[in-house]
Amino acid sequence: MPQTPLAPNFAPTALPAATRGDDTAALAAEVQRLRVDVERLGRAERLQRALFAISDLASSDEDTATVLRGLHEIVGRLMYAENFYIVRYSPETEAMRFIYFADSLDPVCPDPEEEFTAEKMANSLTLALIRHGKPMLGPSCDVRAQLDVPRDDALGPESEDWLGVPMVDDGVVRGAVVVQSYDPDSRYTEDDRALLGYVAQHILTALARREAQEELERRVEQRTRELREQVTERERSERLQAALFRIAEQAGRRDSIEVFYAEVHGIVSDLLDARNFFIALLTDDRQELDFPYSVDERDQKRPRRRVARGLTEYVLTTGAPLLADREQVRALVARGEVMSFGTPSVCWLGVPLHLDGKAAGVIAVQSYTPDYLYTRRDQELLSFVSFHIAQALDRRRANESLRLAYAELEQRVASRTSELADANRELLDQISVRERMELKLKHEALHDTLTGLPNRSHLLGRMGQALSRYRADPRQLFAVLFLDLDRFKVVNDSVGHLVGDELLKEAARRIGGCVRDPDMVARLGGDEFAIVLDFIHTADDAVAVAERVIVALAEPMRIAGKELYTSASIGIALVDGRYRRPEELLRDADVAMYRAKATGRQRYAIFDEHLHEAALKLLELEGDLRRALARQEFEPYYQPIVNLADGGLVGFEALMRWHHPARGLSSPGDFIAIAEETGSLEHMDWQIYDLVCRDTKRLSTRNAYTTLNVSPRHLRAPGFDQRLLELMSRHGVKPGRLRLEVTEGALLEQPEEVNACLGRLREAGVLTLLDDFGTGYSSLSYLHRFPLHGLKIDRSFVAELRSGESGGSTAIVRAIRLLADSLGLEVIAEGIETEQQRYQLRLLGLSLGQGYFFAQPASAGDILAQYGMAEGAPG
Repeated sequence: MPQTPLAPNFAPTALPAATRGDDTAALAAEVQRLRVDVERLGRAERLQRALFAISDLASSDEDTATVLRGLHEIVGRLMYAENFYIVRYSPETEAMRFIYFADSLDPVCPDPEEEFTAEKMANSLTLALIRHGKPMLGPSCDVRAQLDVPRDDALGPESEDWLGVPMVDDGVVRGAVVVQSYDPDSRYTEDDRALLGYVAQHILTALARREAQEELERRVEQRTRELREQVTERERSERLQAALFRIAEQAGRRDSIEVFYAEVHGIVSDLLDARNFFIALLTDDRQELDFPYSVDERDQKRPRRRVARGLTEYVLTTGAPLLADREQVRALVARGEVMSFGTPSVCWLGVPLHLDGKAAGVIAVQSYTPDYLYTRRDQELLSFVSFHIAQALDRRRANESLRLAYAELEQRVASRTSELADANRELLDQISVRERMELKLKHEALHDTLTGLPNRSHLLGRMGQALSRYRADPRQLFAVLFLDLDRFKVVNDSVGHLVGDELLKEAARRIGGCVRDPDMVARLGGDEFAIVLDFIHTADDAVAVAERVIVALAEPMRIAGKELYTSASIGIALVDGRYRRPEELLRDADVAMYRAKATGRQRYAIFDEHLHEAALKLLELEGDLRRALARQEFEPYYQPIVNLADGGLVGFEALMRWHHPARGLSSPGDFIAIAEETGSLEHMDWQIYDLVCRDTKRLSTRNAYTTLNVSPRHLRAPGFDQRLLELMSRHGVKPGRLRLEVTEGALLEQPEEVNACLGRLREAGVLTLLDDFGTGYSSLSYLHRFPLHGLKIDRSFVAELRSGESGGSTAIVRAIRLLADSLGLEVIAEGIETEQQRYQLRLLGLSLGQGYFFAQPASAGDILAQYGMAEGAPG
């Protein structure tokens, strides 16, 4: 093994060739000298091994915290180092960080990322050592006297012996390594000072090497991200060029204007989210606003209306694009600049169409949910596309005007030629046309324009007649079937609305083939149909029709060269004495239909008292939830996260509970679904977050952290991270004391936004755990791509652990642990309920867990009493 520079060039001392006389004293002196040489060689060898270990540790793949602990162990093998810390110092800012700190008496463990300025550490012995630039040895009080540093008890206790050496790079002090002893029997020597000084320089070199590697990796990641953005921008440009080519192509075609508008919708949909899209045009006198094309999830039709102060008119008046969220729209309404028409949207984007040099129309898209919010980039894109659409529309209008002019000229010639001869016949034709128009208008008022089936008004009239017959004669039974096509939206979104309309027509034809002549099939709107079955005997007659309809709709449909599939969920309501209005029957059939859809689709359900009671309970629960929010009846319960070896407390998971005044304590499974459906869940979460931040100061007296469960909705919401950090700051909660738990589902939608949000939180010190790992996709890309600190193994794997078993859950848990270790992730096992499970998890190398075996979730007060924590202790 080669000698290090510090180690002297030791060589065994040759024994004297012969001993003259019986000189015992000379022989003893020689033996003592040999013993000293052997000890010096031993120290040199230990130093060499330590330096090799430092070099190997610095080049390993371990995280920085593990490397620093390893350096501590290495120094501990060379000298007494129970109390040991490493400080990095920045001469430019005169600030230092305690990147590693271990002390048996000092309870304060500094954050490795926190910087301490020279003003804050003015009485620090470590700062004085760094400024002195030379090693110092002796009792801390003596060293303070030598460096002229007054004592400050806030910076730690005094030590019996103190040894500190600066870490110097090219004559500049970059930090220090310090060991200290509180035991009078453990002292440091000059050899220790020389040894630690040499080791400190190798530690500085190792740390500098790791920091350079981390900086290189950061630059590579940044460059990769820039290249990815360039590729995305290029793809976006290609899509835009293709869209402009399609617009120019459509402008030259002779298809109807409706087809042109539909093609424009398809082109815009390829560039951005256009599920809710309309084109508005001013009439020639600019007094009315016409909507020649509109596709909307909420407002099925947009009738022509007088020009008012809507968002569309606002864009026409200003001649500029408008991108507004709900709050901005409310501000415009409050200022009296606009009025609200139709269903309010979460985000609205409209751009003007300039025809003949002035704004004569608007193209608008809108979103009713926060899942998709338009950006300034979308505004620029739609504005650019609208310019080319306006040009194409101008061209089509010019061609249409020319065609109409020719047609009008031909009509005038023909009219004048036959004017006198056909006067009487024209009058008769006008009367006949009027009669046909009256019949047509009457038919259209009572029938669906797409399928030709009776509409809702006609259906309710027919049901009213049947209900009157039943009240006069209870033997005149009838039933109402409410149908909803399954997966129709998927078909509509994938192949377009035109094909979707053809599918509705075919579905209407098949449904009509399943009923008798006196029965009525009606279309209620969208993909919803209803059947009135007159003169039935029992509910079995209605069930038979429902089964025929399900079988008929299950057969594939050949439409526009494509084989499409759909099915129906059917609700059945049988008339009885409690019904007074036809709408009540239709409502109950609708409730039964949703029960059928909830139990698996492509089936039927009959409305009964249980469904009625369930609907009433659901309505009651919704009201209770809204009142509970106002009364703040939700509170967090905490389940401890412990060390599996000794049960020592590590942290808590915060769980939501509802203290209902009548029903008592409820878990989220009893109310979370209806809360999410009614939009109350977000407000409930923030109430819980506020209470958890309030409790965290009390629960973290043993350096325990608290975890919050965060839903995907929050991570996609703009400003979530800033709002959470402000809440923590208001309650005085340090970022290291609060962690987030997210599921794989939260990472699936809008992963870029979620990644950015979690990254900002991690930079602020808030760590993230991946919850229920192993039950979803369990993709390795999540662990590598997102800034995760650890993962939690789902309780289903823990429940299946068996003693002596090598496969099954044991293999899965072992694989998850090895994967997490390789990525430097913390692992927590959930759902531990038995001693055998705890034992098996320890055998598999896991150190952290939670479950009923250790403790059930409890209120903050019970937790404080259980663990003997002092109220009001600082967090």
